[in-house]
Amino acid sequence: MAAPEESLRKRKTGDLDPGPGSLPAPERDPAGCPARLCVGTFWLTRIVLLKALAFIYFVAFLVAFHQNKQLIGDTGLLPCRAYLRSIQKYFHGRVGWDALAYAPTVIWLMDWSDMNSNLDFLALLGLGISSFILITGCANMVLMAALWVLYMSLVNVGQVWYSFGWESQLLETGFLGVFLCPLWTLSRLPRHTPTSRIVLWGFRWLIFRIMLGAGLIKIRGDRCWRDLTCMDFHYETQPVPNPMAYYLHRSPWWFHRFETFSNHFLELLVPFFLFLGRRMCILHGVLQILFQVVLVISGNLSFLNWLTMVPSLACFDDAALGFLFPSGPGSLKDEVLRMQREETQGHRPMPTYGCVVRRMVNLSLGILVTWLSVPVIINLLSSQQVMNVSFNPLRIVNTYGAFGSITKERTEVILQGTASPNASAPNAVWKDYEFKCKPGDPSRRPCLISPYHYRLDWLMWFAAFQTYEHHEWIIHLAGKLLANDPEALSLLRLNPFAGRAPPRWVRGEHYRYKFSQPGGKHAAEGRWWVRRRIGPYFPPLRLEDLRSYFRSREWPYVETNADTGRVP
Repeated sequence: MAAPEESLRKRKTGDLDPGPGSLPAPERDPAGCPARLCVGTFWLTRIVLLKALAFIYFVAFLVAFHQNKQLIGDTGLLPCRAYLRSIQKYFHGRVGWDALAYAPTVIWLMDWSDMNSNLDFLALLGLGISSFILITGCANMVLMAALWVLYMSLVNVGQVWYSFGWESQLLETGFLGVFLCPLWTLSRLPRHTPTSRIVLWGFRWLIFRIMLGAGLIKIRGDRCWRDLTCMDFHYETQPVPNPMAYYLHRSPWWFHRFETFSNHFLELLVPFFLFLGRRMCILHGVLQILFQVVLVISGNLSFLNWLTMVPSLACFDDAALGFLFPSGPGSLKDEVLRMQREETQGHRPMPTYGCVVRRMVNLSLGILVTWLSVPVIINLLSSQQVMNVSFNPLRIVNTYGAFGSITKERTEVILQGTASPNASAPNAVWKDYEFKCKPGDPSRRPCLISPYHYRLDWLMWFAAFQTYEHHEWIIHLAGKLLANDPEALSLLRLNPFAGRAPPRWVRGEHYRYKFSQPGGKHAAEGRWWVRRRIGPYFPPLRLEDLRSYFRSREWPYVETNADTGRVP
């Protein structure tokens, strides 16, 4: 029987008999070293992980740059200055540790006189850093930590506009990404900083919780997930359908049952493949990435599905991802192969003081994630499971889930304006405002925007479930439409009063929407949707009627000329 050291050497170099059903031993070069990438190293994996994460950060900061001023800026629908002042007031007018812990954001330390500039600065800085990492594949802890802090600063002042589960998911994924990198070195292959197994398992633990949490919330939630009928409704009633959803909705009933059953298999059973060895772990990664690709094709769910692919990449080692990289002298693959050869020949870099510190940091990360996972595990095991909740203000370890209940009918809030001086006059002509992506004009084709995200469109979907009293920002939006406010109108696709005096009145109408039947009468007329009016969502409003309402909430009020309705 070979000594343990000799057996280990043979296993690493491929001399040990792999046994039946195992992978063949790697090819050898004349010096006896592997000629193909070996399993068990993650140099290329780190590059793919960092680039994928940088891409998601880039999209998130791009959305922030284009929409933050209109949503949370100086004259936004929910100004973040007023939000921070309310927190400051709650903590007796001081910006101390309590306020920082409640809303961790660097904006506390900035000049509030021009909040739009602050928001743009954070978004542009995030765009610059993420672009550098995406293009070069190089990152260090400083750059990754900066991205995490910048995005956390936006999320914690974003209020309802940043209340989605993927915001916390990006922060948790980004926090783990900090520990993928060396402290200062900007190198795609930092020789003295191999990818820690603790960090890799942090990513795997994340995707495990994401998928299992989503599966459990469905089984415990809507009955249609248990009787396999939820997909009969999902494509039509999801937040922002895309063109493919129109056709998938008309799939045969047996196909919808297969979809629902497959969803349960992928979310409730496949996550446990992570713990069954390398091959099953790779299979898990392949299945989850394919699942997310299908979801991207079938709906506009922001960057959620793209983001969910990122931790799945930690299931693959260099040997599995080598096909993504070109071969040849001087290539990354060639460099990794050379490092693997040196490893098998015992030429390992000598441990340095920095390496010892790094191991302690990674061990601390493992302890921290384990400790913060306790309430998450309790929530997963609870019959009262909640989804998309953070148990700590930094959102390092969170609980996830999606579509625990499925709406069976689609309702939409349609905003309309009229230039008539009398809103109740029978001859008053009401014209619809069109949003960027959400359903409005029945003849407009559903949009295709993922991974980009229109935050206002998504919140309009939520607003249709409840009354306007639950979503006060929609009254603020109505006021801005009454003033033809260019900032707010930039969030819309169509302003029926463009180039004219603003409307005298704006109202919200409630409609029920259904996909038209392909090949049917309405489809032949060019309609993607069929809609029927339910009733008023909020009554006709004039801007002057909103004066006290706006001022009580510290929202800016635009004075108008009562005779013409024009902004002076």
